[in-house]
Amino acid sequence: MTSIEELTRLIKKLPGMGEKSATRLAYHLIKTDSGYNKALGDAIATLKDKIHPCPICGCYTEGEICEYCNSPTRDKTLLCIVEESQDVVSISQSGIYNGLFHVLGGAINPLNGIGPDSLRFRELRSRIENGDFKEVIIATNPTEEGDTTALYIRQLLRDREELQLTRLASGLPIGGELGYADKLTLARSLRGRIKL
Repeated sequence: MTSIEELTRLIKKLPGMGEKSATRLAYHLIKTDSGYNKALGDAIATLKDKIHPCPICGCYTEGEICEYCNSPTRDKTLLCIVEESQDVVSISQSGIYNGLFHVLGGAINPLNGIGPDSLRFRELRSRIENGDFKEVIIATNPTEEGDTTALYIRQLLRDREELQLTRLASGLPIGGELGYADKLTLARSLRGRIKL
């Protein structure tokens, strides 16, 4: 196997990379300045040494604890439960949410061998028992796995009557047309309709 074939094979393992995209990126790296390629390689090689999950929320961080858990200005009565660390970034960038986060590390998916014991549910339960949360927002993805995970969280917290459990709304995107929406999206939109 040639060096370019090996590089293409490795790039193809990245999410969303097919054969053509991986080949294009490999040839791009060949033409790129070697200083950039070395810096990229060093950044990838040291990634696992520098970044780790926050021991409190599970979000990736370079510090002892993440910027969200460490912030004195965040609302400590709100907890948003997400599947992955990148979900934290997406929600934070909305500029609307200023509470704390809890990263599960995935969603329940029995077909792939991911059960509740594989995710950070024990830590979630402990945080809620030791915290002063008033609302828990379930922000799992609107997929079968995300819905299963949301139902599991609801069951896990059923005895916490003081908590308001909410789930992110889902449905039609702004600018979308009904004719292009799939049945599941339309069904979610109808179930989650609001009063005008």
